[in-house]
Amino acid sequence: MPRVTSPRGRIAMISLHTSPLDQPGTGDAGGMNVYVVELSKRLAERNLAVEIYTRATSSALPPTVEAFPGVTVHHVHAGPFEGLSKGELPGQMCAFAREVLRAEARHEQGWYDVIHSHYWLSGQVGALARDRWSVPLVHSMHTMAKVKNESLAEGDTPEPEGRVIGEEQVVGAADMLIANTDIEAKQLVNLYDADPGRVEVVHPGVDLSVFRPSATARARLGLPAEATVLMFAGRIQPLKAPDVLLRAVARLLEQDPALRHRLVVPVVGGPSGSGLEHPESLAQLASTLGIDDVVRFVPPVAQSELADWYAAATLVCVPSHNESFGLVAVEAQAAGTPVVAAAVGGLPTVVRDGVSGLLVEGHDPDDYARAIRRIVDQPQLRERMARAALVQASGFAWDRTAEATIEVYRQAHRLMRRDLAEVGA
Repeated sequence: MPRVTSPRGRIAMISLHTSPLDQPGTGDAGGMNVYVVELSKRLAERNLAVEIYTRATSSALPPTVEAFPGVTVHHVHAGPFEGLSKGELPGQMCAFAREVLRAEARHEQGWYDVIHSHYWLSGQVGALARDRWSVPLVHSMHTMAKVKNESLAEGDTPEPEGRVIGEEQVVGAADMLIANTDIEAKQLVNLYDADPGRVEVVHPGVDLSVFRPSATARARLGLPAEATVLMFAGRIQPLKAPDVLLRAVARLLEQDPALRHRLVVPVVGGPSGSGLEHPESLAQLASTLGIDDVVRFVPPVAQSELADWYAAATLVCVPSHNESFGLVAVEAQAAGTPVVAAAVGGLPTVVRDGVSGLLVEGHDPDDYARAIRRIVDQPQLRERMARAALVQASGFAWDRTAEATIEVYRQAHRLMRRDLAEVGA
């Protein structure tokens, strides 16, 4: 990629279904939003111009926004601004792709050096743009339908066959695929028949200047200094399994009623995905379990306040049915807080079992209650894990992610040139 380190190098980022400017933790905004923003900022710091294309969700949004120095967000009109679920977005892919191609056509040929698409909907658009612009396509899946369907939460809806087919097409079209972890790379090869030579593992990062320990976080949040704080952060949907934490808390209080007077269980985030079908279900569960007096529902917050919640927590629980990486677990550890997490997806990569936290097989609330009690009842173990969590999180840095991603871009260029040469031969 000859211009990848020059001031003229340009990356077309495609994030169709969710804007990087949206607040993570609500709607469809989550870890992928953080990923796109943080990676784009680091690429821009390396003299690459990043242009992000996302679907406009309001008529009040300007067509173009300079989100950060060197990072521009294009709001593409495709379908109605409001009221479309993620499941309805495939019907707007043609309109979105047309507008993306039209935007590029206003520039001289060769305006972009590489396309980096995120999630399968964006990958479909990226594959079309790749052929039109004659530049390589790098794709990040973030989540995969076949993986999600293998580990559905009770009552959750399977991903449709149309998504499965769409993902298979994107895997076949991409010059390079970026996997968050070794496990995800194996899933791409085994479940989607990806070429192992076109799959590269690049870990996401964490902003260590934002997520860090704080002795004053509890005071800022109005939490008692001696409270036992068991935290969940993320979108409220069956996939993330916040109900597992609530059921585990009910078990803990059955076993030790005296814990109630000092217990706080913050649930930070908003309903998302299939969770939107019953947005009050988690609050109703807390009431049914008789723990609504200790559970505190906190709407999605800015990263600075989220960092305070992490730092204030005794532990953070990540009981998801699947996580391609587990950004919440990394952020919590960066704040010096141990994690109790499901042993699924990327979480065993992120959390060192028995060192920076505890991994739990399955989703039995009794198992989570035992893991939580182990940390809560042993302050010295908790302190050792807190120190180890800081060390563990320090291994995940966005600067490292950006450098590795640039190398993937270069590799995509080499492969594209090789493929064209073989066709010519």
